[in-house]
Amino acid sequence: MDVLTWGRSPWDQPILTHVSWDLLWASLFAGVVFLVAHASYMVLSAHRKRHAAETDAMEAARAHLPERIVRHSMAARLFHWAMAASMFTLLLTAFLPIVGIQFAWVTWHWAAGLVLTASILFHIIHATFWLDFWSIWVGPRDIPELKAEVLRELGHDVPGPRPGKYPLGNRLYHLAIVVAGLSVVATGLFMMVRVRTPFFTRNPYLLSDGTWGVTYVLHGMAGVALVGLVIAHVYFAVRPEKWWITKSMILGWITRRQYLEHHDPERWDVTRSDRSDRSDRSDRSDRSGVRDVRDVRDVRTVQLSD
Repeated sequence: MDVLTWGRSPWDQPILTHVSWDLLWASLFAGVVFLVAHASYMVLSAHRKRHAAETDAMEAARAHLPERIVRHSMAARLFHWAMAASMFTLLLTAFLPIVGIQFAWVTWHWAAGLVLTASILFHIIHATFWLDFWSIWVGPRDIPELKAEVLRELGHDVPGPRPGKYPLGNRLYHLAIVVAGLSVVATGLFMMVRVRTPFFTRNPYLLSDGTWGVTYVLHGMAGVALVGLVIAHVYFAVRPEKWWITKSMILGWITRRQYLEHHDPERWDVTRSDRSDRSDRSDRSDRSGVRDVRDVRDVRTVQLSD
């Protein structure tokens, strides 16, 4: 299997042209193998949520918590689905012509790329100023949680930390999607100068042949990686035991019991005002009866949003 494709410059020098599309099939195959392997493993895997008795006790001790806990603001959900739509459009317009399905894909591709770029810029600003920016990242502080999760998967009942707002798997996936997504966006914006758009004059000579080759290789590598990442994301989104997370990305909330079953209230304290709560002010238009817990460091105020 080839990894890179090479061409010849006008001076008969070897230059990179693109990744080999054998990698597309390798990514698809790896994605399918992962799905089968993980689904088989889950048949034998121990549940990682709290026992019912422990959850009952926690629920009784935290009766002040609302029945519904806001997990994702309206802004966060709109970003997610806009990014999802643009990502699927990019992958389909990129790879369907390669497998033989021909259509006028170029305009759709760069337009979806601009939507993806805009959604990422919005997310960076939103996460920096309105959300807890560091809650989604992984670092050395997460090693105890990783050890505890591994032991729980092996069937041991250990007292180690449980996830905060985002489970460890979600944070690791986020890191992978950040690397692949920013790579494909950065290289894609450069590649736009080689096609006709309403924004600027086409200039295929902006970079040297060798630099264009590296740009195309990085873009292709990121695109192939995104194929496998999207397969994994959709797989986990539709798994029955993960449906509560997927539902929260649609409705914006999880139940109090789901919060206590899967999360550590000390690491994700929903009774304490933070920047993410301010972004949820727009969710009052949901009229969903979700209780909004704002600025209650002394647990004094629990309100029903209109």
